[in-house]
Amino acid sequence: MSDGTTVDLSVVVPAFNEEERLGATIDAITGYLDANEGSREGDWEIIVSDDGSTDGTRDVPALTHPRVRLVTGDRNRGKGSALRLGVAASRGRRVLVTDADLAAPIEELERLDKAFSEGHAAAIGSRSVPGAAIGRHQHRVRELLGRAGNLLIQATAVPGVRDTQCGFKLFDGDKAREAFGASRLDGWGIDVEVLLHFRRSGWTVTEVPVHWSHQPGSKVGPLDYARVLGDLVRIRARAIRAVRIRPADLLAVALFLLMSVALYSGRFFDPSHRYLPDSLQDQNQWEWFFAVTADNIAHLHNPLFSDLQGFPDGVNLMANTVMLGLSGPFTPVTLLAGPAVALSLCMTLGLAATAAAWYRLIVRRVTAWRPAAFTGAALAAFAPPMVSHANAHPNFVILFMVPLIIERTLRLCAGTRPVRDGVVLGLMAAYQVFLGEEPLLIAAVGMTLFAAAYAVVRPDVARSAWRPLGKGLLIGAAVCLPLVAYPLYWQFAGPQSYRSVLHSDAGNSPLSLLAFAERSLLAGDEQTANALSANPTEQNAFYGWPLLLVALAIAVRLWERPLARALAFTGAAAALLSLGPRIRIPLTDIVFPGPWAALAHRPLFESVIEGRVAMICAPVLGMLLALGADRLSLTRSPGTQYLGFVGIALALLPIVPAPLKAVDRAPVPEFITAGMWKQYVGDGETLVPVPLPDPGVAEALHWQTAAHLGFKLPGGYFNGPYGEDRIGIYGASPRYTSNMLRQVAGDGVVPMIDKTWRERARRDFSYWHAGVLVVPPQTHDGALRETLEKLTGRAGRWTGGVWVWDLHRTDYSSVP
Repeated sequence: MSDGTTVDLSVVVPAFNEEERLGATIDAITGYLDANEGSREGDWEIIVSDDGSTDGTRDVPALTHPRVRLVTGDRNRGKGSALRLGVAASRGRRVLVTDADLAAPIEELERLDKAFSEGHAAAIGSRSVPGAAIGRHQHRVRELLGRAGNLLIQATAVPGVRDTQCGFKLFDGDKAREAFGASRLDGWGIDVEVLLHFRRSGWTVTEVPVHWSHQPGSKVGPLDYARVLGDLVRIRARAIRAVRIRPADLLAVALFLLMSVALYSGRFFDPSHRYLPDSLQDQNQWEWFFAVTADNIAHLHNPLFSDLQGFPDGVNLMANTVMLGLSGPFTPVTLLAGPAVALSLCMTLGLAATAAAWYRLIVRRVTAWRPAAFTGAALAAFAPPMVSHANAHPNFVILFMVPLIIERTLRLCAGTRPVRDGVVLGLMAAYQVFLGEEPLLIAAVGMTLFAAAYAVVRPDVARSAWRPLGKGLLIGAAVCLPLVAYPLYWQFAGPQSYRSVLHSDAGNSPLSLLAFAERSLLAGDEQTANALSANPTEQNAFYGWPLLLVALAIAVRLWERPLARALAFTGAAAALLSLGPRIRIPLTDIVFPGPWAALAHRPLFESVIEGRVAMICAPVLGMLLALGADRLSLTRSPGTQYLGFVGIALALLPIVPAPLKAVDRAPVPEFITAGMWKQYVGDGETLVPVPLPDPGVAEALHWQTAAHLGFKLPGGYFNGPYGEDRIGIYGASPRYTSNMLRQVAGDGVVPMIDKTWRERARRDFSYWHAGVLVVPPQTHDGALRETLEKLTGRAGRWTGGVWVWDLHRTDYSSVP
């Protein structure tokens, strides 16, 4: 076979002065492969790589076998040189590297094959994992030196790999040729160098227990242990110098940033004068959060509380998602450029960072093929639910910590450095608490679903992982809890804390999983999307039926891979949970309990908007697409490749997002911008917009940030307590006058104002410490002015583009 035809398996055997053992080794390998050809093994070849032997190695009769090739080096350089030469000459889709002494019998290939078929890039024989068996031991001194060397290798080069030096390894052929081709070591250290290349490339390596017996005639001498130590030093030195970021990775990050800027293009270039209307009042709210955080930090005030809105009770900022983990670091930007610029920049960069974090995770854990990883990460970060939340909810857009937490948890499962990884995981979790607790909880649900599914399909992995995982999680909790204990105490027991936020069933309709979101560029359907969601910021599914069909096809095609099965279960379970505690069959009146009912009234879960659980499906679908694209890239059929990639493209095109809608922002009245309000609002007093700000109309928060938080407001848009039970509501606790003024602003009907109403107004104005009432131009401003005239006994004054009532001049005793 010298025509360059690809074969299924190449067996590479390095040899130096092996004339006595090589014949028996070749006979054993050819006998096994001949016996299994057509059942487990396809076409095969054996490559004997001679490293400048000085005996009769090159004349061994077994080398005349038609499927055996001999490649030779010019002189003896070392095992690493022989392997590099042999692997470079290989043509197999898989490459098995085995020592000439067959200390691990060729029959052990069946074990490696099984692990390799589960999607790993390399399955390496190991004498140090559970299930391994040692038939004949080495000399005690050599064993001790080997164990010490393995510990050193784990500490300095490839943590988590317990046995790098067992000479029985099965590799993906193309990846092996790349890794060995990039190697530089000629000695025994090449095993470490190649495995390190796999680790850095994000190609998964699994250790497989094998039967192993020491064979007489070993070529490893006492000085070779010192040489391996020297190789480790060189590997470590090159690792420090090397920059492992590829040009493709930089391109991916740049594209993610361009995609994020394009999505926010309507606001990004002039954030102070542009508004995202689909955010409803959330843009005003979030700009206020950034402004008040910067103000608290600048003035050394408590960052967990403010009475600038909701006066006099104030706002528990920890009980509201102010994202202290970013609004705090963005304080310099907020103070220099304003909260509108800070929020816009934070959301744009945060969304790109989220995509980059998913890309990093996919490259390391799913596929190292960059186009596939880019596709999966783009879907994870720019899926329809992410785009919907991009209008209004930074805490559900800026999720870059979630992939990092997942990656660190997976490291814990390997059990390499549970203490260090547990500490890092604890710090990450603590930081995520200050970015968003609900996303962290939903991410934990997704991780739990995946872990349960993977434990079912790979119980052996679960058995080996649960102890280091449990240990690491305990360490992580011990690190995290002290850092967040006081903020969480303030959140749940501090001023203006509340028990839970009441909301009606917010589960997704099953149809929403198949439909298209409003902002899908080609297939967006505003009418359908609005009918199937609470509002434009809560379109939590809308993946579209083509994408779900393609994902299903990929899962079925790759069903033999545990990762594909676990991802499929995770996505399906998350979608089912997102349907809520009661699931209605579309187009019928049939309702049955959903699995979310078991969680709906549990602590923490009771405040979760259950439809958001479907956001777990975004990275799940992204990873399935990445797996599918990676498999297509390896297929040898151009037709299959073409149809597969076209199918993926057709599934994604309908959900490519259009830029978010943006409009010119309503100008802030001159009364605010020119500082006219200052002559009406004294120390300890408030400016009272009419109607009072609430979740429906919160433009007054923009006034306040435009005035650099110079005055305080009653009412507002935040979560706070209501009643003796301290049930969470949106906005301040309602009062008679605020309710009445909101009603007038809505319907334009002036109520009958009597002495009772005037007394209520007097008490409410006093409670709010009101210095001035301000009515901006609006639909029913005439009815509002008439109502205020009857309450105060005098007409308002037009000044600075608004009508004002100076309450310092109001004598309620003279009002008829």
